[in-house]
Amino acid sequence: MPLKVKVDRRLCIGAASCVAVAPNTFELDSEGKAVIKKKDGSQTSEFVSYSDINDTETNIERAAKSCPVNAVVIIEVDEQGKEIRQVWPQ
Repeated sequence: MPLKVKVDRRLCIGAASCVAVAPNTFELDSEGKAVIKKKDGSQTSEFVSYSDINDTETNIERAAKSCPVNAVVIIEVDEQGKEIRQVWPQ
């Protein structure tokens, strides 16, 4: 099933561990919070499909697990994009 990732800005403390692990996926914005870099050049903290990111599934998941406050959330979705379950944090 497809996976999506987002950054919970309320939890993000700007530790940048996600940026260090997956710089093709994450960067810090002007507020010092992590955002997701999409293939089209835009940035967001909302859910993004892995297919819209220039990185590997492994790198994205390693970055999520590196976050000290679990601000990077990964969900599994069905073919219509509806959430099936939260993959990380567990």
